[in-house]
Order: sequence, then structure tokens, then C-alpha cells
Amino acid sequence: MTDMSPDILCQRDGVIATVTLFNPDKLNALNALMWRRLRETMVALAADATLRCVILRGEGAAFAAGGDLEEFRTARATVDLALAYHEAVGEALAAIESCPHPTLAAILGPCVGGGLEIACACDLRIAGEGAKFGAPIMKIGFSMYPGELAGLLKLAGPAVAKEILLEGRLLSAAEAHAKGLLTRVVADDDVVAEAQATASRIAAGAPLVARWHKQWIARLMDGRPLTLEEKRASFAFLATQDYAEGLAAFLEKRPPRFGGR
Repeated sequence: MTDMSPDILCQRDGVIATVTLFNPDKLNALNALMWRRLRETMVALAADATLRCVILRGEGAAFAAGGDLEEFRTARATVDLALAYHEAVGEALAAIESCPHPTLAAILGPCVGGGLEIACACDLRIAGEGAKFGAPIMKIGFSMYPGELAGLLKLAGPAVAKEILLEGRLLSAAEAHAKGLLTRVVADDDVVAEAQATASRIAAGAPLVARWHKQWIARLMDGRPLTLEEKRASFAFLATQDYAEGLAAFLEKRPPRFGGR
């Protein structure tokens, strides 16, 4: 008999890992334990240099319907408890965003509240046509913790973030894509296959290059001018075996075989 207890599941297929938000009785809403487990899982995957991509998805036909509201009366009964709870949420989101491997959200059904925050922390987001996006927490009377709002704001910008939080309206996948929240939208039945195909395309590239691209994009987004030392460091690829292999493969008209070195 399958254990239906809420948890974060992790499965590996070669150089690609799939992390599953598992709470099917509540559309994969995350409780405090799941947030801690999500952080632990992402930290462990980040330390695995043999990985090339991480897919995040929900169990069944839902990504995640937010946080588990049933525990809020106890878990957030005081300011100190609420701060500790949401700091743990922020740490889980930061673990996704800072993961050196490319991350990809495969989204079906509701992607709401905490689910939207998780998706925003990923590098790419592929959604089914029937997916829904938003954070209607104004209808419950609480505000999004700044440490969680930062990811949504960075991806969506202030205008869309205000629309989502002030109106509390759920966006369709098409509207979310038009507003820049999604990488692409496919038929619901094609989400898993498209996510796997995307991860395979990422994994076929030089893994060190993927990590450097994430690193340099994050660095350039902070607005500070690059130092000469940083500019020189951007050519670290010149000393890698993968660069030599990539050039050789191009000249020999064959697929490259990257080893991550």
C-alpha cells in the first residue's frame, strides 16, 4: 500500500532528477514539513555535481494549491511562530533559486500561492493549457511574506505582482504566458513529455556552461559593474575538457560528449 503522507519525493533518471510535491488529498498544498523537506532535497541535489537538470512537479493533475491552511492557526499563532514558518518557506525557495543545476517546473492544474512561488523560483516553467496561476490570499486576510514575494516580483515585475496580489484573480495559462510568467504552454497531456524533452535538451549541453550561465545572469541582475577579475573569470571555460570536446565535435561534425570537466 502506498504511503499517502504529505512529503517531497525525489526520483533520478540518469542525469535528470524529478522532485514531486506530494500531498494529493489537498492538491499538493505544502505543510511545514514539506517546506523543510523541499529545502533539504534541493540542497542535496545542488551538491550532486553529476546532475544536469532538476524537474519540479506536483503529484497527479495539480502542481500545488498553495500552503496547507489547516495548520496556519497553530503554525502562525504568534509573530515569532509566523516568522519561523515563513523563513523556512523562504529558505526552500532560495534553495531552488540558488541550485547550480537548471531547474524546470512542469505545471498542471492549480499553481497557486506557495505553488506559484515555487514555480517562480525555477529557471523555466512549462504549463498545461488548463493550469491556473495566482495568489488570492487577500480573500483570506493575510499578506505574502516579503521573502516569498521577492521571487514573484523578480519574475513578474511590480505591475503584474500587484495585479495578482491586489485582485486575487486566477490567471489562465495563456494569460500567465502573455504576462511573462511562463516559458511555454502546451496541451495538458503533453506537459510531462515536454518537460522531459526540455530537460534532455538542457542535459545534452555542457553542464559547467549551464551553471556558469545561471551564475552570470544572477550576477548581472544585481546591477553592479563587473570587475576586471570577474571579466577574466568568465573565460574559465577555456581550461575545461568540455570546451575542447565541444570544438572537436563541431569540427568533426559529430555530437559532443560532455563530461562536466
